[in-house]
Amino acid sequence: MLRYWTAGESHGKTLLAMIDGFPAGVELETDSIDVELRRRQGGYGRGGRQRIETDRVEILTGIWKNTTLGSPIALQVVNKDYKLERLDDIERPRPGHGDLTGSVKYMSSVRGILERASARETVVRVAAGALAKQLLRQFGITTIGYVVELGGIEVEPRDVPIEEQFKLRDKSELYTLDPDRDAEIKTLIDDTGKEGDTLGGIVEVRVEGLPFGLGTHAQWDRKLDGRIAQAVMAVQAIKGVEIGLGFEAARRRGSQVHDPIQYDESQKESPNLGYVRPTNNAGGLEAGMTNGQPLVVRAAKKPISTLAKPLESINLKTKESESAEYERSDVCAVSAASVIVENVVAFEVACALVDKFGSDSLEEMKARADLFYEMARAK
Repeated sequence: MLRYWTAGESHGKTLLAMIDGFPAGVELETDSIDVELRRRQGGYGRGGRQRIETDRVEILTGIWKNTTLGSPIALQVVNKDYKLERLDDIERPRPGHGDLTGSVKYMSSVRGILERASARETVVRVAAGALAKQLLRQFGITTIGYVVELGGIEVEPRDVPIEEQFKLRDKSELYTLDPDRDAEIKTLIDDTGKEGDTLGGIVEVRVEGLPFGLGTHAQWDRKLDGRIAQAVMAVQAIKGVEIGLGFEAARRRGSQVHDPIQYDESQKESPNLGYVRPTNNAGGLEAGMTNGQPLVVRAAKKPISTLAKPLESINLKTKESESAEYERSDVCAVSAASVIVENVVAFEVACALVDKFGSDSLEEMKARADLFYEMARAK
């Protein structure tokens, strides 16, 4: 079983991810993890924290000569803005955060809750996902995340090969697949910031090159769509997850939802084994298993809860009505959310890959994958 845990606080000394079950024999590229960390810090609308931090990963355990050993891997990202011991508590909880709920649940300070609940924690989830993507690449699996809506402005993804999608996304300051729309959306972000408000949006992740049968129908907690939904919903500020058509499927008739099955002999050697679909409304998953089509996941991110023009709250000591506290914040972090969701999806796909083909070593996994394809094509 491939899995991970994280530890650390927003303004603490460091953030950690402990990854267990990663196969031996994968040669790692630390730079490719750092690229994802830089992308997470980017995107138009970010705040001052991103100008302080220069996120870089350190791999503390689980490797020898830059190759994984099969033992637990510890990833670390040190906080430059370490000042937790000097920070005061806050007395006026912020609506939309875990300030009030967490402090009541744990009978603790609000500071103790907000430091761990902060989206700063996602830096090591991105690092874990970027590590997992290096395993996925060994099997020809590619993952991309991008923004499809921001502040109510829809930006349709372009129907071009995934290599072209990477080029388009990297040209966009907002991580969309239509850089020509950047100016319009940046104006909206600027105007919203001047009003002391924040913006949310929708991100999409696409995974290509998946084999048949990752995940299973056999037990509810092992269905891949359920595992992906949990991982994505656990990202701070995500309030909804869709796979394929998602909620739109509920508005259509069955004949407009389900993807017809066809066979193309010329694609027999590809991961889809020649089974093709004219549509992909299912988003690459049926009955909790990958079906050879691209996996498509969308996530809805609410606007950031910390507002420069704070909402009404109370003073926890006096119980009198006061404006909520304000801590340094972004106007919009939807672009960053596309990076985070891309990487948490990648990790869940890697978990399912390990479940299917084993986790002792990359060499054994590849041999099992080759055997699977050989048997499936002969079926």
